[in-house]
Amino acid sequence: METIAFIWQNLASIARMTVEHIEIVGVGVGFAILTGVPIGIAISTNERAAKIVLYIASIIVTIPSVALFGFMIPVLSIIGQGIGFLPTVIALFFYSQLPIVRNTYAAITNIDPALREAARGMGMKTGERLRKVEIPIALPIIMAGVRMAVVINVGIAAIAAYIGAGGLGKLISRGISQSDPRQLIAGALLISILAIAADFGLGWLQWLLTPKGLRGPSWLARLAQRLGTPTDLGLRSQQVQ
Repeated sequence: METIAFIWQNLASIARMTVEHIEIVGVGVGFAILTGVPIGIAISTNERAAKIVLYIASIIVTIPSVALFGFMIPVLSIIGQGIGFLPTVIALFFYSQLPIVRNTYAAITNIDPALREAARGMGMKTGERLRKVEIPIALPIIMAGVRMAVVINVGIAAIAAYIGAGGLGKLISRGISQSDPRQLIAGALLISILAIAADFGLGWLQWLLTPKGLRGPSWLARLAQRLGTPTDLGLRSQQVQ
């Protein structure tokens, strides 16, 4: 109750921190999508290049976030951007590459070769085939990589508060420095809620962008199936009687 009261009393500042957090993650992952998807498509035709790129991306993910921030401070200080927004966005950009590139690569390489041959038979060029056939089919898996990157980086972005980037991590850092469990719990709780909300939102966007022929039922339809439609419930009640 104390944590809820603290959130309510500081709603305006918490809303501002939430917007900062979303902005940091959105920019970092956004740039990662612009580079990761084309890289994943490019390496799908070259197995050796794919191994090298995925290996490098895997190594980057293993670097602790604190160490990566610490490395960028002296490097970016040359241009006067050693702390704050820029190093945080760059770090999230690097951490987003692996799930996006790997999922894009896996999605493109697992497309049925017969579909490619059919597209070639229809006279489609490489770019047209990618745009009209391969990417729409691969989109659900690509979006799954984007969702993974967003959820991971919502948590990583909390550390950015220690280099002056803002966000909900401020609550956690203040809670630790001031020995205030209200701020610590509020920060952790709000970051978790933000990650869950982002995952659900991107899941809905994934379903919306997927071609109708490839869509599964929405989560609402699946929930209705589990609960049973009114007609099904009526039939069941008659059977019981």
